[in-house]
Order: sequence, then structure tokens, then C-alpha cells
Amino acid sequence: MLSVRHLQASYGAAQVLFDVSLEVKAGEVVTLLGRNGMGKTTTIRSIMGLLRPKAGEVMFEGRLVTGREPFHVAQAGIGLVPEGRQIFPTLTVEENLVATAAARHGSRRWTLDAVYHLFPRLKERRGNFGMQLSGGEQQMLAIGRALMTNPKLMILDEATEGLAPLIRAEIWDCLKRLRSEHQSILVIDKNVDALTHFADRHVIIEKGRSVWTGTSAELSSDAGLKDRYLHV
Repeated sequence: MLSVRHLQASYGAAQVLFDVSLEVKAGEVVTLLGRNGMGKTTTIRSIMGLLRPKAGEVMFEGRLVTGREPFHVAQAGIGLVPEGRQIFPTLTVEENLVATAAARHGSRRWTLDAVYHLFPRLKERRGNFGMQLSGGEQQMLAIGRALMTNPKLMILDEATEGLAPLIRAEIWDCLKRLRSEHQSILVIDKNVDALTHFADRHVIIEKGRSVWTGTSAELSSDAGLKDRYLHV
């Protein structure tokens, strides 16, 4: 579904990505792992068209989307839950959700009712403004907003950063449910142990290069790998 090959990207004269490759197959959950500052978010920005790569290619469903405008990437079927949530603070919960609603090929699986069923708390607070929500509620809203685009692939950048343990567990439960429904997902998060319980494969990047890819079983069994690339 998604194929990223030999991606390079810079912010001005500062090169951040040197050689990042990864792929996500249909119905698969893949994680992008690495310490802070290694290029995870830059990789996502490059995929989404928010940053034009210097070299390499991004293919989605066999079509080249490298360097295309973000709205073209979204229209192709990629939904983003961005780092920092970036919900609309002066719109209500329901307005945030409706603002991004789209059908794909005539199919609208994710509706307001479906999102409210997934996150009952959002239904309770549907009339509240985005700025009135807790951090956990804002993350639920950001996920719901991405789902309302009815994406073929959903990307989550820092899925549970800064959330209380109970809310974090609720987000993991949500992602597990989406996986059981064959939603393709690419996720960044620091909670490696939680990710290994439901992700299919993992990609580790170090200093702007993809250095390892493998299954959850392979990652869990290799303490040296985690010490070398993931632990601070």
C-alpha cells in the first residue's frame, strides 16, 4: 500500500533524512521507532507532502506521490493524526469531525455515529470547543477527525505522548480494534512494549537512516537492539 524508498529530506541546509525506506501493506500495522531527533516526524512530513524530499520516492497504491501537495496526498487516502493533535480550538467537537468528512469511492464507513461509538466521550462532549477538551479527549478527536476522512492508511505521529496511563490504554484499545477491522496504520510512539502487542512489523531509524525492520517477536526477543537504538 505505502512504499517509501531511500528518502532524503532537509530543513534548509540541515539534512535530516539520509536514507529511509519502509513499507506498509494493506491491513497491516507498522511502527516507526527511534530516539528523539532521529527523523521520525520528518519522515511523516515527507510522506504527507508537508516537506518536499530531496531524493527518494513515496508510492501509495502504486502511484507516485513524492512531493505532491498535502491535500493531494490526503485525497489519495492517507489520514494523518499529527504530533500535537492540531485540532481546531474554536470549533466544537462535532464541527471538527464534520470539517474533514469524506467518502472514498462512494463508501462512507466512518460517520459521526461510528466515531461516537468508538469514542463515547466525544459524543458526550460534542458541543464543547476543541480548546475545552483534555489532552486525552483532544487525541481522541484527532483520531476521529482522521477516521472521518475514511482513510485507506492512517498515520499517527506520537499516538499517546503526554497522556495519562488510563487514556493511553484507551488509545491502544482503539488501535487494536482498528487493526482487527483491517485498517492499515503507520504509528510513531515511544511505548515499544505496548506496540509489540498489536503491530505486525517495526522499522527503526537512527540519524535519518532506516537501520532495522522486523516483527514484534524479533524486536521483543532482542534486548540489545532496543538498548542500541531505542533506550535513552
